[in-house]
Amino acid sequence: MRSSALACLCLVLLATLASASAHAPNSTRQANDVAWPDTIWHDIKWFWLHPFYDYSPPNPTAKPPALHPPTPDCVNAPNQRNCWTPGGYDINTDPYASWPETGVTRSYVLEIRNSTGAPDGVERPMLLVNGQYPGPTIYANWGDWVEVSVTNYMQDNGTGVHWHGIRQWYTSAEDGVPGVTECPIAPGHTKVYRWQATQYGTSWWHSHWSVQYGDGIAGSIVVYGPSTANYDIDLGPLPFTDWYYETVSARSYIVAHTYGRPPTEADTGLINGTMVSESGGHYYTTPVTKGKRYKLRLINMSIDNNFAVSLDDHPFLVIGANFSPIQPYLADWVFVAIGQRYDVVIETSQEVGSYWFRAEVQDQPVPDCGRNANNGNIRSIFRYDGASKADLPTSSPTKYVQRCSDEVFEPYFNTSVPGEPLKTAGQLDTAIHFGANVLNQTIVKWGLDTTPIYLQWSGPTLEKVYDGNLSFAAAANVLEVDGEGSWSYWIMQEVPGTPISVSIPHPIHLHGHDFFVLGHGVGNFSSTGGSTLNFVDPVRRDTAMMPAAGWLVVAFIVDNPGAWLMHCHIAWHAAQGMGVQFLEMAGNISEIAEPVHGFGETCESWREYYPEHAAYLRDADDSGI
Repeated sequence: MRSSALACLCLVLLATLASASAHAPNSTRQANDVAWPDTIWHDIKWFWLHPFYDYSPPNPTAKPPALHPPTPDCVNAPNQRNCWTPGGYDINTDPYASWPETGVTRSYVLEIRNSTGAPDGVERPMLLVNGQYPGPTIYANWGDWVEVSVTNYMQDNGTGVHWHGIRQWYTSAEDGVPGVTECPIAPGHTKVYRWQATQYGTSWWHSHWSVQYGDGIAGSIVVYGPSTANYDIDLGPLPFTDWYYETVSARSYIVAHTYGRPPTEADTGLINGTMVSESGGHYYTTPVTKGKRYKLRLINMSIDNNFAVSLDDHPFLVIGANFSPIQPYLADWVFVAIGQRYDVVIETSQEVGSYWFRAEVQDQPVPDCGRNANNGNIRSIFRYDGASKADLPTSSPTKYVQRCSDEVFEPYFNTSVPGEPLKTAGQLDTAIHFGANVLNQTIVKWGLDTTPIYLQWSGPTLEKVYDGNLSFAAAANVLEVDGEGSWSYWIMQEVPGTPISVSIPHPIHLHGHDFFVLGHGVGNFSSTGGSTLNFVDPVRRDTAMMPAAGWLVVAFIVDNPGAWLMHCHIAWHAAQGMGVQFLEMAGNISEIAEPVHGFGETCESWREYYPEHAAYLRDADDSGI
């Protein structure tokens, strides 16, 4: 038995080393030169410390992806970033139609604990993952499988981890949304998530338990793949977020019970988990060398703030949005809504020195896009080799006009969306509702489909479907979508609230798909105004801005069975009910993979834990998203 296990371990090590060598992008010094050894150790440690599971393919009945015609002698390198694997996949391979099967599993362990932290010198309670903030970055190659063991060591909270933007092709049960795809992970228990990186680019993972991620349960995801522009060095992710000096759960309660006023403003912002304040802290510093091309992965992990970012005197060549390659374009500032990601390339062609990287909340002329008490001072440093480490940058920002709208760009892949079926589009009316709860307290609710969503953590939608139960409470906001291969169209329209209206932009995020953004505008959408929609090569995203007092029209192909949440990514609004569930191809859900341990283990432990702790685990007015 021992010799057999040792032989298997050797095979795992050899396969992992071979994969890291074969698939990792090659450059003089890249982020993955550091990351891959860590990942290899994760693979070895996971095998040695945990029992071996014989995982079969998650969906033997699903249609396999078609292989892209081989491209000879195409190896990823600084001047050939359009290439990926020799004789197989490159930038011209549409990742939504085909992806590599590497046969490699990247394994990670995430452990969540109550702690305290002082990211900018101000100490506050936090929820730390593996003792750090942001949490560990998940690295993979395009086509790898990713396996993450999440253990909840918190004192009195459940949790679930969502892999933002990951398509979860035929793996809906791994999406990490308590009440939709799983029961929460109870304290003292572990859940193993397993999904394939069928896309490439940049994203993040975060708790999907109310506003919990704002207290620290978040980290980056990097999936290496080809690129639409060349670069020398991949600097890896640079996440930024708003930050609050009291717990976000405490702020959320205040926001939910505040009548007719905007949410309380953030105290500051963090760049890669740090900032300065009167109490201490430091600026995050990125060392660079003159004369190089650097890839940088921008991620907005905020609760409430939508940012525009820039690097003084260094324009961005924008090459990727979310998990979609795009036609490169130059920009001095890039608008990044909550949940969005952009891949950019910078050239270090300026004088040797230090330069400010800036993240500014778009709060003018009115605070439509968030409020932050430290706006204008949320910065990090890019420092050239040879520049003084004692001096702060003196660089000046490029002037720009604030806005709260998405970047405009051309997708790399040409896709036409049929326009005729729009006549049968579903409409989701978005509105704010002010009322009273059972304690006669003022309560603020948001509805994406008029009615605010309310999830039953102990009875997730997907488990019900597995059990053959297609009966759902009205408050679950379940919308059935069927017709494999057909197009599903949705019009989101802001309508008057009750008893007053509050008009602000909303970053709308869809799980399980990227949607095509056919159009958006201010005022009321009318089907007679269809000429304003774009059905030829529309932008593809998983998160898009819906304008204040306006509308957003999106479409996606019905091809991924599961239960998929769509919601506003302003965490206050999600907690106040701004979401719906798409139950897609319900008759095919039996084909998709169940969770690694099935629903039973996680749900049984949660159902045993919850009744005695329900009173302080969840505000009765919280949606549970």
